[in-house]
Amino acid sequence: MLNQPADGPGLKKHITGPLLFLFILGDVLGAGVYALVGVIAGEVGGVTWAPMLVALLLALLTAASYAELVTKYPRAGGAAVFAHRAFRVPVVPYLVGFCMLTAGVVSASALALAFSGDYLAVFVDVPPAAGAIVFLVAIALLNARGIKESLRANVVMTALEVSGLVLVVVAVAVMLGGGGGDVGRAVRFGEDVDPLLGVLGAALLAYYSFVGFETSANMAEEVRDVSRVYPRALFGSLLVAGAMYVLVGTAASVALPADRLESSSAPLLDVVTATGVPVPGWLFSLLALVAVANGALLTMIMASRLTYGMAVQGLFPAVLGRVLPGRGTPWVAIVVTTLAALALTLTGGVAVLAETVVLLLLIVFISTNVAVLVLRREAVEHRHFRAWTPLPVLAVLSCLVLLTQLEAGVWARGGIVLAVGVLLYAVARVRGGQPVRYRRAEEAGDRGAGTGRPAERR
Repeated sequence: MLNQPADGPGLKKHITGPLLFLFILGDVLGAGVYALVGVIAGEVGGVTWAPMLVALLLALLTAASYAELVTKYPRAGGAAVFAHRAFRVPVVPYLVGFCMLTAGVVSASALALAFSGDYLAVFVDVPPAAGAIVFLVAIALLNARGIKESLRANVVMTALEVSGLVLVVVAVAVMLGGGGGDVGRAVRFGEDVDPLLGVLGAALLAYYSFVGFETSANMAEEVRDVSRVYPRALFGSLLVAGAMYVLVGTAASVALPADRLESSSAPLLDVVTATGVPVPGWLFSLLALVAVANGALLTMIMASRLTYGMAVQGLFPAVLGRVLPGRGTPWVAIVVTTLAALALTLTGGVAVLAETVVLLLLIVFISTNVAVLVLRREAVEHRHFRAWTPLPVLAVLSCLVLLTQLEAGVWARGGIVLAVGVLLYAVARVRGGQPVRYRRAEEAGDRGAGTGRPAERR
């Protein structure tokens, strides 16, 4: 197979439609919603559902581009592969992949620190650094064991995540049934809040809650019948997540005023407590830990598959494309990304890095949306999803609008990350010559892509 590493087999196709749906849903829901409701309430008041809806619509625009490109070119590597094919300047796909990879590893490091913080302290008191190390090693071992095992764990953790959010909505419904709460708060903006600017600013925070769907592009080689399965799983999971966010945000506003939500570090726990429904406090800590663990697992799966895909495409050293015999998992990529995440946990600054992740992902999304239009000139032999042409154009504009909402400090940190990527690229060229070999993978690799059959060897 043209695009497989020379020293071993490729990735196994173990991912079915339901597993992919739960993978994306678990990654999108993640841990963010447990904290972001309060921050969003501080931006707009009780109308928390409005920025949630705006963010959902913006996410769906870029998701349409991913649906087209993933089903057209089902390769591990995601946005880096798309940029590789669309832009013939070698540094562009390298930097796109580097941005995606960096965002994923930084997110995993932040989640590891969050896991070993106050939520874990409810059950056991350990130093945050030690807890983060043990946590990331456990995630790596599960990742290396196999994609089926990892996704089965995701099924359980996603179910628990959703259960926690449903519990919030049900508890507030019980509160309303008993004559408590204030429905009117859900349609009132905060004092001195400009509705348009307030919703736009809060949509950036809400948008962070929806990122995660892009990681599924790196699982394309492991999905059965990807052309049929992927669009359904992608759009279905985003719509379900959006509905959950709107319900939870509205329920929070009904239960507590915006200033109470804004000042809380655990807003959903405070919401459930305010309803009077007898739910133990430790239960929400457990649900939060599960949400954090699930987000970290899915993020590290993405990071390892992206590293593997970039190695296969010649963007990273070939050793990173080695696959564990029998398990079919990219073990070298798993080791390297885990070590990078471990190093980042020692640097601290979780809150500061979060906005930098958004910046890096918006750069990736712009590249992917432009790549859709550029690659329309290429035809493949299998059927694939095709986005309505205005959608990627609107998606690019939406990313540019969101970028205007970021502060100068975030741009400075993002610039440092990009500078590091350029430096690594220059070192790779000096040591090994041209690190990118443009390969016409569609001549062999795309054959049978829509059915899951392996390509012919050439």
